Amino acid sequence: MPRHPASTGSDPLHVSLLAIPEAVVSTLSGVFDVLNAFAIVPQSGKPPVAPPPFRVEIVGLRAGPLELASHVPVTVQREIASITATDIVIVPSVLLGPAGWQKGRHPELVAWLRSMHQRGALLCSACSGIFLLAETGLFDGMDATVHFGYARAFKEAYPQVPIHPERVLVISGPREELISSGASMTWHDLVLYLIARFAGATAAQSMARFFALQWHQDGLAPYIVFEGRKDHGDVSIQAAQEWVATHFSVANPVEEMIRHAALTERTFKRRFTQATGVSPIAYVQRLRIEDAKRRLERTEASVDEISWQVGYEDPAFFRRLFKRTTGLTPGTYRRRFRIPDFARSVARSQP
Repeated sequence: MPRHPASTGSDPLHVSLLAIPEAVVSTLSGVFDVLNAFAIVPQSGKPPVAPPPFRVEIVGLRAGPLELASHVPVTVQREIASITATDIVIVPSVLLGPAGWQKGRHPELVAWLRSMHQRGALLCSACSGIFLLAETGLFDGMDATVHFGYARAFKEAYPQVPIHPERVLVISGPREELISSGASMTWHDLVLYLIARFAGATAAQSMARFFALQWHQDGLAPYIVFEGRKDHGDVSIQAAQEWVATHFSVANPVEEMIRHAALTERTFKRRFTQATGVSPIAYVQRLRIEDAKRRLERTEASVDEISWQVGYEDPAFFRRLFKRTTGLTPGTYRRRFRIPDFARSVARSQP
């Protein structure tokens, strides 16, 4: 794939890693270390790349020390006012406080991001960094992803941006220049994608092996915990939700919810879907799958037994529903998410 038009010849691509007070240090430092590692990491048994494909700088409103969200200081190496062009801008994960994302807090950064994009830069977000990038307006109408824990807050702040929290990496824009990665450690996928795009698949594989980075090829659906929406204000529907939270495994749970809500079937289903965003039967299925996930993680029960425990008499149907919901079979989910034996033995030995 051709290199970005802002660079010439074999010059390294300039990567501006944007530091803001809301940023999370782990993402920022991880991206910095991996993209800057070409000068020291052998590539498939060969000497380190010279010159390296990327030159990464931590940039910000002002040069000097900056305390991040976790109260860890970093050094901003260069102020954005001195950067007239760059190849790639990456906004790392940000931590949203109780008040959520404060729009309009960084007008100079937003204006600079728009300017860099206009001059040809790729704009990338890791996890919740999309909150700042969305403020540019450049993602309006463009598909993006964000940490699933922040999806509702993002939709409320930027309803014009189609968001897909179950996706690991979303590449949008007419030049494929608007790139967002999903929850937390999917910055691995972001940096590996950038390496593969500009330095080749072999280089990406070498970095993945050296740092033990992972491509999240199964998506993020297995990680998402379903929490039914309850802030809708419909008292009758809330009562039904509270009842089904502990009775989802009973036979005919939807009919029982209707009875507890004291509504007609048609009215109940309409109001339930309007209040929670999902139909009553889909809501029950999600509760059952969440309980099955915990049992797969924490018990030795067979898949057939778990199927019965959560309310399904047909194990084959349960397996199909589980895979459709999480993207994984129950057995694969158990292998991936159960506590390893060495950790379980340590836990059992604790007083």
